[in-house]
Amino acid sequence: MRIIIAGGHGKIGLRLAERLKSGAVGLVRNPAHVADVEATGAEAVVCDLEKASLDEVTEIVRGADAVVFAAGAGPGSGAARKDTVDRAASVLLAEAAERAGVGRFIQISSMGAGKPPAPGRDEVWAAYIDAKTAAEEDLRRRDGLAWTIVRPGRLTDEPGTGLVRLAPEVPPGSVPRDDVAAVIMALLDNPGTAGQTLELVSGATPIRTLVATE
Repeated sequence: MRIIIAGGHGKIGLRLAERLKSGAVGLVRNPAHVADVEATGAEAVVCDLEKASLDEVTEIVRGADAVVFAAGAGPGSGAARKDTVDRAASVLLAEAAERAGVGRFIQISSMGAGKPPAPGRDEVWAAYIDAKTAAEEDLRRRDGLAWTIVRPGRLTDEPGTGLVRLAPEVPPGSVPRDDVAAVIMALLDNPGTAGQTLELVSGATPIRTLVATE
């Protein structure tokens, strides 16, 4: 399989690349990050999704079996970049995948997306949730993509357990990035989850068991 990972140098992207190894192509904005991606066994491609054209991204994803959107503006970024990365870059990548005939698209979103931001949260958080919601809405309009949306809870760097809760709605909670990457791997192997929006937190059920029943 050839899997394109947007956000290839992110904490989830690198974990996913480690699992896929030579089957992964990590997209990175900064050329200095190429070596880190290649150290996982994956290929690295320099592509700034905030600046790239649709034609450029279409050529990068052409021939891929699936695309994973794991990019994000990251901590410390302002409200404007939540829109240009968490929304616009996802829309660009989805459009490119559809044009290139890549059927499978997995988007890492966030628990809380799909609803108005909670009262009292700061402007940047509200912009982040609005951007994730808009990116999800764009995907749902695309008949040419077998998309699956994953909404993790609070992300941690604790070792993964392989035990999660994964369903259209789960109680708020946290989940290790290791387990998010493992869930993405399982979803890539199960196209029957296409068209679903799934929330994800730590739980008591093995990932393979849960994904097989979705």
